[in-house]
Amino acid sequence: MHHPCFSDLYPQVWLMTDQRNDAALEKSIANLPRGSGIIFRHYHLDKDARYKRFQSIRNCARRGDHILSLADAPALAQQWGADGVHGRQWKRHKTGDLLHSAPVHNPREIMTAKHGGADLLFLSPAFATRSHPDQTPMGHMQLKHLIALCDKPVILLGGMNMKRFQQREHLGAHGWAAIDALST
Repeated sequence: MHHPCFSDLYPQVWLMTDQRNDAALEKSIANLPRGSGIIFRHYHLDKDARYKRFQSIRNCARRGDHILSLADAPALAQQWGADGVHGRQWKRHKTGDLLHSAPVHNPREIMTAKHGGADLLFLSPAFATRSHPDQTPMGHMQLKHLIALCDKPVILLGGMNMKRFQQREHLGAHGWAAIDALST
């Protein structure tokens, strides 16, 4: 089930940043389809270094018309000039005009994110992933069930790439996100 109203609002492809892909991040961003999304995490850096890295990535993101979200507090995302905020714990009155995406793994987290007013839900793990090697990937039916519960655009995460997304697109997901598959 494809939701045409979502296709114009939100990118279908999302790059998650972290320490693993930092060295080639500018090149990876340049290779993204125009108008993609980027979730800036970089938890490994202290606040000053993280801010500087965010600003350099923001400049790259602007060149490709990408949406850039910060995985941190909404006030910090606004202060840093992000387009969005990533986190399940934020409430709509805190996120304001920011695009609000949230990571979800189960029905309880889906309800929390929806109650908080999240616009976009990142559902994982769709497949085995290096990020969370201890987590069991969701089966086909589990993914279908959780996507249906979301009632919001869903981005599949966890071992994802374009081919795997195309094999699962019929389940109703809007798009996919990755670290490794989108890192050059």
